[in-house]
Amino acid sequence: MVDKQLTADGDSQKPIIVKIGGGALGETDTLFSDLVALQQDGRPMVVVHGGGVLISRWQKLHGIEARFIRGLRVTDGPGLEVATAVLAGLVNKELVASIQGAGGRVVGLSGVDGGIIQAEVSDPDLGYVGSITAIDPRPLDVLMAEGYLPVLSPIAYQGKTEAEGWRGLLNVNADTAAAEVASALGAQRLIYLTDVPGVLDGHGEIVPLLSGDQAGKLIADGTIAEGMIPKVEACLRATRASVESVIIDGRKPHALLEAVEGRGPGTRFG
Repeated sequence: MVDKQLTADGDSQKPIIVKIGGGALGETDTLFSDLVALQQDGRPMVVVHGGGVLISRWQKLHGIEARFIRGLRVTDGPGLEVATAVLAGLVNKELVASIQGAGGRVVGLSGVDGGIIQAEVSDPDLGYVGSITAIDPRPLDVLMAEGYLPVLSPIAYQGKTEAEGWRGLLNVNADTAAAEVASALGAQRLIYLTDVPGVLDGHGEIVPLLSGDQAGKLIADGTIAEGMIPKVEACLRATRASVESVIIDGRKPHALLEAVEGRGPGTRFG
């Protein structure tokens, strides 16, 4: 069960944002039961998920090369179709089914629904990849107020433009989306569940507390690289919005509960 001291805390009604990475579920994973325990204890939450491993697998099946720039997936027209189908479809509904099967009250949706995540193309080299311009948290607030756990996929709405090839949909980085949602909701905590123990230094040791200056140096020298870059940048962005942020190993039993209680290993930001 959740530490009852948490429910007595004045911050207990601020939502917790949980970002689930594709490799964060292990053989001893307790994520779904932990989410249900927190929900039954009255904690409002939003889950934001990615699905990059499965997108790459489906791209390969369709003969689409997976390419990345600074940890962000390049998304052409066919790639956008795959990303939308995998993220807003398969991954989202599997997570919803798993949480519901564990006893949770859950609704799955994408950033397009209700215009929750709005974005625009800012780097043509990335294709149909969006930079977030606005978050409308009202649909999430309504669901949480009714006792539901929203599970959000990072497919965003691109407002109607005269741009050639407009499709209305954009793929946005799930790590970035989680931070923007956390900031818009005034969340208490933003928790990234990954398949690594945290941010590692040049010796392979966990960095327990990471500042913006330290992060910049580790990115510059290549210690923080690839997919960890957007996670770290997102955590720093959320921290500047007064949201406590942490990157932890989501494969460990009850890792989520420990992080909610401010315990356990991982990298915190400040």
